[in-house]
Amino acid sequence: MRNVLWCVAVAAVVSGAFWIGRLSADEKPKMRFFEMRTYTAAEGKLDALNARFRDHTVRLFEKHGMTNVGYWVPSEGDKAKNTLVYILAFPDKDARNKAFKEFGADPEWQKAQKASEANGKLLAKPPESLLLTPTDYSPMK
Repeated sequence: MRNVLWCVAVAAVVSGAFWIGRLSADEKPKMRFFEMRTYTAAEGKLDALNARFRDHTVRLFEKHGMTNVGYWVPSEGDKAKNTLVYILAFPDKDARNKAFKEFGADPEWQKAQKASEANGKLLAKPPESLLLTPTDYSPMK
């Protein structure tokens, strides 16, 4: 898990440095609120989970005001067979809570979830969530 977190952190820093570098000299980046989520797919269901995100979830997250920062799968080890890690960004925690509430109630999401689980649940356990705020020295705010 440490390797996954390290890779995610490096990717977030690189991505943040890319976008922050595009601000004009007098602009200050706005602080945002982040969430890192880790999904453990049921046996043999990682491809189906990735397809659901690719074909539905990513777009629906955007529809409900969530910013997709990035999506990763471990490149080696046992977790490479069943783990999806992603980071979302929000203006603040209240916006995060509102966005997930609206997302969960969206009929398009409910239809996509039901269809993707026609042959069984995609997750082996509930997702792990880590709510994050950037440090004052983080290039990604």
